[in-house]
Amino acid sequence: MFGIFKKDPVAKLEKEYKRLMEESFKMSSSNRSKADELAAQAEKIAQQIDKLKAG
Repeated sequence: MFGIFKKDPVAKLEKEYKRLMEESFKMSSSNRSKADELAAQAEKIAQQIDKLKAG
């Protein structure tokens, strides 16, 4: 009955992935090592998204 109120974990991860990629892009011009770190975190989240979508 209350299933419509549950958060979709894939949507939540996709939102976090997008946020990290945007932040990484902003940092790429000023702090390359921080940008790389954020991109790596985003890649880990992308892998989690793929696992959830696969099954």
